[in-house]
Amino acid sequence: MEHTRPPVVLLHGFGQNRRCWGRLEAALYARRDVVAVDLPGHGAAGAVEADLWTTADLIGATIDPEVPAAVVGYSMGGRIGLHTALATPERVERLVLISATAGIDDDNERDTRRRSDEALAAHIEEVGVEQFVDEWLALPLFATLPSSSRYVDERRANSAHGLAMSLRRCGTGSQESLWSRLGELSMPVLVVAGALDHKFSALAERMVAGIGPNATLAIVGSAGHTVHLEQPAATADLITAFLDRP
Repeated sequence: MEHTRPPVVLLHGFGQNRRCWGRLEAALYARRDVVAVDLPGHGAAGAVEADLWTTADLIGATIDPEVPAAVVGYSMGGRIGLHTALATPERVERLVLISATAGIDDDNERDTRRRSDEALAAHIEEVGVEQFVDEWLALPLFATLPSSSRYVDERRANSAHGLAMSLRRCGTGSQESLWSRLGELSMPVLVVAGALDHKFSALAERMVAGIGPNATLAIVGSAGHTVHLEQPAATADLITAFLDRP
């Protein structure tokens, strides 16, 4: 696939799809070719079953090795972006991680999270997508997300089976800890979190420290977990400036 401009690949969060990027996608398209992906279990890839490393291979395979891409991932998409950068570093020119984590260190905590993910997957299968989306968006994690940026219809277009599968295969509980591998990332990395999201702000700081001098930390004011949808202009400015760096 030929590109007239450097490409950027967008990896959405859990429960979303490729149509949930808002103003950020348009801002990036002004500078680069943009490929917004439906991740396994979501959107047009709702029937695709894949774990994190397999998903990383699928993403990497869409990128021309002669024209490496910038990969931008939010939350679950950020974790997938991290896996992609570790699995196929020659295809990832730059990496942007929004509200992401390198995993859970403690084995017991990770097992507890895995059981929680399984319980949520079973709940989604039981109550269906419409009820789940309402419950999901009512979580404190999304308290600062404006109603106009919730993409309720897009979320409801996903399937209960797809979302449950995604949790079981790509949830944080199923992810091995990658904290010890962050130093392998040699490309420029921008790590973004919302100032109101204290948990992921702390994780962002830790990730930057683990990656090293090629990483940049950006904490966006007046934003929670969905930074790019809550403060789209500020987030777009940060990312476009990062992509424009020589």
